[in-house]
Amino acid sequence: MSILMPILIGLIAVTLISLIPEPHRRTVNAVIVAGAGAAYLSGGGLGYAEFVLPIVMTYVAYRGLTSYAWIGVGWLLHTVWDVIHHLKGAPILPFAEHSSFGCAICDPVIALWCFAGGPSVIGWIRARFSREPATSATSTTQATSGTNATSGTGATSGTNATSAGPSAAG
Repeated sequence: MSILMPILIGLIAVTLISLIPEPHRRTVNAVIVAGAGAAYLSGGGLGYAEFVLPIVMTYVAYRGLTSYAWIGVGWLLHTVWDVIHHLKGAPILPFAEHSSFGCAICDPVIALWCFAGGPSVIGWIRARFSREPATSATSTTQATSGTNATSGTGATSGTNATSAGPSAAG
């Protein structure tokens, strides 16, 4: 349960963030990752070394304003900081002993979503379960007898049934 809950929290986080329309979604993510860099400043237990992560994360967040990959890097940097704090016994939430461990599990979930380009989770679910193809470049069903079937899903009479690929749609 100590691993499943942080994964679930990460999935909920990316789902909620993905509700923000682009181009604002990436900007909000950059601001969030910048704030995550300062999470341990109020008593993280590493003394003056606590100032390293906010400085680095400020740069990473700035680069994240134009690139989801940089935001993903920021979440992975925060994961490293979480692991250090967990091993040192200085959790992100002083009243929750394993909170840094949970954060170290949650952050890579968000990072993976960022490395995927921060897509809309709801849009992905709709496309996945809808009967309509997500894009016009999807392949068609091969017909048992058709004449160069390059679009649609039905069979036509003739010979040479083929399937439409990305090059046929473009």
